[in-house]
Amino acid sequence: MSRASDRRSERPPAPAVPVRPGAGAGPRGRGPVQKPKAFGRTVRRLLSYLRTERRLLVVVFSFTLASAGAALLGPYLIGRAIDAMHGQGSVDFGALHTLLALMAAAYAMDASLTFVQSWLMSGVSQRAVSKLRSALFAKLHGLPLSYFDARRHGEIMSRLSNDIDNVSTSLSQTVVQLMAGAVAIAGSLVMMLVLSPLLTLAGLVTVPLVYLLARVVTRRTGKLFKEQQAYLGRLNGQIEESVTGLALVKAFGRERRSVAEFDEVNRSLSEIGIRAQIWSGLLMPLLSVINNIGFATVAVVGSVLAVKGHISVGVIASFLSYSRQFARPLNDIANVYNVLQSGVAGAERVFEVLDEAEETGDRPGASELRPGALDVVFEDVSFGYDPARPILKSVSFEAEAGKSIALVGPTGAGKTTIVQLLNRFYDVTEGAIRIGGRDIRDYTRSSLRSAFGVVLQDTYLFSGTIRDNIKYGNPGASDEEMVEAARLVGADAFIGRLPGRYDTLLAENGGSLSQGQKQLLAIARVMLARPSILILDEATSSVDTRTELQIQKALLTVMKGRTSFVIAHRLNTIRGADQILVVSDGGIAERGTHEELMARRGAYYRMFESQFGAGAAPGLSGGEQAAGT
Repeated sequence: MSRASDRRSERPPAPAVPVRPGAGAGPRGRGPVQKPKAFGRTVRRLLSYLRTERRLLVVVFSFTLASAGAALLGPYLIGRAIDAMHGQGSVDFGALHTLLALMAAAYAMDASLTFVQSWLMSGVSQRAVSKLRSALFAKLHGLPLSYFDARRHGEIMSRLSNDIDNVSTSLSQTVVQLMAGAVAIAGSLVMMLVLSPLLTLAGLVTVPLVYLLARVVTRRTGKLFKEQQAYLGRLNGQIEESVTGLALVKAFGRERRSVAEFDEVNRSLSEIGIRAQIWSGLLMPLLSVINNIGFATVAVVGSVLAVKGHISVGVIASFLSYSRQFARPLNDIANVYNVLQSGVAGAERVFEVLDEAEETGDRPGASELRPGALDVVFEDVSFGYDPARPILKSVSFEAEAGKSIALVGPTGAGKTTIVQLLNRFYDVTEGAIRIGGRDIRDYTRSSLRSAFGVVLQDTYLFSGTIRDNIKYGNPGASDEEMVEAARLVGADAFIGRLPGRYDTLLAENGGSLSQGQKQLLAIARVMLARPSILILDEATSSVDTRTELQIQKALLTVMKGRTSFVIAHRLNTIRGADQILVVSDGGIAERGTHEELMARRGAYYRMFESQFGAGAAPGLSGGEQAAGT
């Protein structure tokens, strides 16, 4: 059985996540979706990423003011041009030509400044989003493993891609439009009041209706956009799991079931998306109706005032243009608010990750763990992934410097948990772990983890060359040292048959390499790192018997002078260990050498007999004897 299965069995099961339409799973796949909890606070926090762009924002705002001024000048010039045409034969062509030239210059200036400010703001928003993306990626590296154990990797990736993209779109589209809209509204209102306060009152009749409509629609769309992002994250998680485990899906003939599960989540996402788009799409048509009513009201009232001689026809023309300029930004702001809602929903999900508690920092005065022969002591260690369900209960043992410790026992007994506590992937609940006589929490995490070399059954290779993967644990190593490490574990033989040898490019997680070949590269990587403490978690279980013997001999070489922990289910591989610990029910059931435990005829003896049959102890094959030496 794989170590992944072992780890899952040691941890409490994750809560079930419903996927029925309308269930509204939250961003972590738990509970109902809520509308943004703190819209204003999220917006302020998002805008804080623009602080370093303050000077450029001042330039953008200056261009916005100049652009708005040019736009406001146009309607005024239109009114003056109409008034310059008093009737047939009395047109002031000189003034008209001047006004038309000024109008052309004003509109050209408006268009040019609008382009420049949009171009500048695109750079500002992209740099801000780049900082946010970098902060999120760095945060993920600072989070404890427990965070990733409880969440789908695809859903986490969705926050780095889809949610960040929504934030980018929101910043690039909304900031300039909100600034320009606010200036246009204020400027248009001032010009309208200057031209005719009475007509201004008529034009403002529809403003409360615009506000109420925008409030009703955006409150609804805010909730729907957040729900849409949550389902999109779940869909990405489904895709990531299906693609990663595609071989397993095919092996068990679960293609139809996988497609059905995908269709179920996809259908839920589609339904939420349709509802969000319908509500979002309602806004502009309804706003247009309201604005046309306001436009007609201004035209009627203006006509009456013109007939009575209170205002000129040119003033009515200017006022109608200003009323359009006043209403358009209101419409734009209401529409942009939908985009802003989507961006805020994405930002809120990003900030949820940024607000997660990171791994506990180093203690004040924490020292560096120096490499060398190190002893390891467990003192009454208790731990549980769920505090209510402890995995380890008062575990105590000592591993002398340079000695090998083998951990055996049934799946889920806590063997992998012991080595994860050693690395401080998790911290003990009770008790203490000491290395070199000091509590491991008194060392810096970086120096502690650099002292360990870990080889897992489920190995992982990065995209890149074979050279890059072997040198990952020790980038400063020479090529000669790298080749020697590969030769010791027998990897040099198959590497030499590859077209590019050590410069052969590997796809994600090894590409077309066999599991055994990937394992050999992982072991070579650890050997090159020259760690003080070795952790071998079923390190040879994925290779054939002949390769296993070769690796065992190489491991014996690298284990000399180093404290080693070996987790094994195949007991023949750990017969030569200095001490064997039988882990059962969260404690140490037995301890001793192979011969001592066999003579005791207890749990270890029964495990050995179940693998090799009664009387197997004295009659192991030559290969098994060699593996256990």
